[in-house]
Amino acid sequence: MKFTFTSSSKEQTRKLGALIAPLFVPADVVLLEGDLGAGKTTLVGGVAEALKVNEDVISPTFNIMKCYFKGTLPLYHIDAYRLEGQNIELGLEEFIEGNGVTFIEWPQYIEPLWPDEYLVISLTHKGGDSREITIESNCPRLDKIVETVKEAF
Repeated sequence: MKFTFTSSSKEQTRKLGALIAPLFVPADVVLLEGDLGAGKTTLVGGVAEALKVNEDVISPTFNIMKCYFKGTLPLYHIDAYRLEGQNIELGLEEFIEGNGVTFIEWPQYIEPLWPDEYLVISLTHKGGDSREITIESNCPRLDKIVETVKEAF
């Protein structure tokens, strides 16, 4: 199932994250697609806020992964950009298959680690704070998340 809409502000992008956060269960994976500045970290910030993470969410670009354990569900935020062409034997699968929800930026660089079921959220910057956002599930279990977004936006 797939749905596309336009977010007109950073607040609306965060609202998307807050909307879908309660629908996640342990080991859910979200593949985030979008260029630099597309709003991927803003979206994850909205998820974190809804999961009651009391830390600022920052891009994990220089860390590869940021973990947020003090919320209603652990949140793992991976930026795989620097892993292009690298050995991906870093133990990331322990988090991807773990007890939290995992968001992966630049997921194409660690495709062998993708689980069988995942959600893809693509963000395309359209100028100013406007973004076109497409949310797509690859399995019936995650269709509920797409349906929830479709009803809200």
